[in-house]
Amino acid sequence: MPSFDIVSKVDLQTLDNAVNTARRELDTRYDLRGSNSTIDLDKKALTIKLSTEDHLRLDAIVDILLERSTKQKLDVKSYDLSSEPQPSGKLLYKTIKVRNGLEREQAKKVVKAIKDSGLKVQPQIMDDMVRVNGKKIDDLQAVMALCRGMDIEAPLQFENMKS
Repeated sequence: MPSFDIVSKVDLQTLDNAVNTARRELDTRYDLRGSNSTIDLDKKALTIKLSTEDHLRLDAIVDILLERSTKQKLDVKSYDLSSEPQPSGKLLYKTIKVRNGLEREQAKKVVKAIKDSGLKVQPQIMDDMVRVNGKKIDDLQAVMALCRGMDIEAPLQFENMKS
């Protein structure tokens, strides 16, 4: 029986490359030169820590990070930009979490949309992914098209296609 997995993954090497190129641009930008601005990636916790002196520079650093991530073909939906900057002394800190894996609510939205579409497939939630089984590959491809059109906060990839 044909099946595939719907996942939301971030390639750590691509993320590291995006942060490194953003850090290099941060060192060479005229408006940020001489400031105490930094970008640090914590690979274990999957967080990016930004620090600078004021809100304008912090917004510029976030823009640099998003631009460099887009050029590295990393979907910017994988960043959780909802946290507010935290002041600490003379610096502002902002922690950006990197989403890796589908959250339970997102997986439920995907399963509900697939079931409501009326396609003859069986979706099931497995940890941080959704496995979709069906009798026809055409139905599975229709599910992929449906998922691409959905408005979910996480980037979706389709893996492990078996026929």
